[in-house]
Amino acid sequence: MSAAPTVSAPLDPTLLDAVELALADFLAAQKIPENLRAACLHAVLAGGKRLRPILVLESARAAGGSVEGAMPAAVAIEFVHAFSLVHDDLPALDNDTMRRGKPTCHVAFGEAMAILAGDCLLALAPVAAARAAHNAAEIQRELMSGTVRMIAGQVYDTLQGFPDGLPDGQKLELVHHNKTGALLEASCRMGALASGADETTIARLTTYGRATGLMFQIVDDLIDATQTAEHAGKATGKDAEAGKLTYPTVHGLDGSRREIARLRAEASEAIAPLGARAERLAFLLDFLATRTK
Repeated sequence: MSAAPTVSAPLDPTLLDAVELALADFLAAQKIPENLRAACLHAVLAGGKRLRPILVLESARAAGGSVEGAMPAAVAIEFVHAFSLVHDDLPALDNDTMRRGKPTCHVAFGEAMAILAGDCLLALAPVAAARAAHNAAEIQRELMSGTVRMIAGQVYDTLQGFPDGLPDGQKLELVHHNKTGALLEASCRMGALASGADETTIARLTTYGRATGLMFQIVDDLIDATQTAEHAGKATGKDAEAGKLTYPTVHGLDGSRREIARLRAEASEAIAPLGARAERLAFLLDFLATRTK
């Protein structure tokens, strides 16, 4: 059983370094064309919070498992996340030219290679997950089910297709629970599965992941509505300009803040019985609830 970490930052820098190394090493070992490898590395190693792999690893710790045993699942979930960003940035969808201060994959390598790099990362994700210490098949199913939900959420957000007569509030939850929340929830479940956790622990981490996933997106909506682009480090106000459903437009700023507080409490309560092992998950929750960028 892993010792409880000393919490001094929301994301453990040692884990971040380990994730970066694992991502690079996995891609370096693949027998693929070098230009494809370069595009995949560009997509995967372009920076970012690494929230999803960190949730995998911290959930594994909270469940009494090891970072080493859960690292394949962490690599897998980040490959799926990177694939989604590469494809979202394409001209047919968001048509973004910069991500995290660097040219997007299709700008750097061309549209054809960006599509293929995204395809490659998606295909490699279950290959990586197969190396998990425990429950590899279950982790693969969780990974790909979360991926389908994420894609469905993107469709709801950009191409609609909602059930007839669904109120705006329920449409919004359908988008957020899937587009953003699905992979965050899957990350927590995959970490628990990689640790061989019992059903009660898996259920607690599932509740934490589901509440945190929705909360994360509501906070994003709030940042988009209230912060300047200079402070947030990205363009803000885009969702309102595009006429997209967001929590502030449907529920107002105060209603959004109340929902963030409710979800924060729900996630905190879910992991409280896990004790000191879940200390960093609790700290991460507080950070995600109060961030302004």
